[in-house]
Amino acid sequence: MADSPTDGPPPFEDAFSGDDVEQQIYGTVLQTREPVTASAIADQIDCDPKTARKYLNWFADLGIVTQHDGHPVTYERNDAYFEWRRINQLAARHSLEELQQRVRTLTTTIKSYEDEYDVASPADVDALAVVETSVDTSIDDVYSDLADWMTARQERTRYERARQQRAGATDHEQASG
Repeated sequence: MADSPTDGPPPFEDAFSGDDVEQQIYGTVLQTREPVTASAIADQIDCDPKTARKYLNWFADLGIVTQHDGHPVTYERNDAYFEWRRINQLAARHSLEELQQRVRTLTTTIKSYEDEYDVASPADVDALAVVETSVDTSIDDVYSDLADWMTARQERTRYERARQQRAGATDHEQASG
């Protein structure tokens, strides 16, 4: 039955409603972009503020959130934790050779954007000037390129850090083996 309420993802506003309280709080923290109180999170997922505070303090101990002292105490997603986690996952899931190849591929992509726009960084591109001097390039094309270029630079940094981590682990294993 295609119209069953269990088919497909839940509505965005209730994305974590089927999860336990811990998962609902975690999911809510992932969506936050600014410090929030335990009470605000509790209101959002309909749980007791003491329960929300307990889990948020635990998440702070784990480094998942940053706790900001004050009255009231607020909590904010720790982006550095998620970046660290992503790099660890890349290092664990890919061989050193796969990581090196991905860094090479991303470097080639970045170099092609640098050559195309004749600058070293997407931040140095004047999108309007590019469109004004080009017959067949739209502003959307330029912004799409800039977003892809920025993503390639961010991904290359992640893969390079994962490669270095993996290479260090490999060196350590060879030295102790």
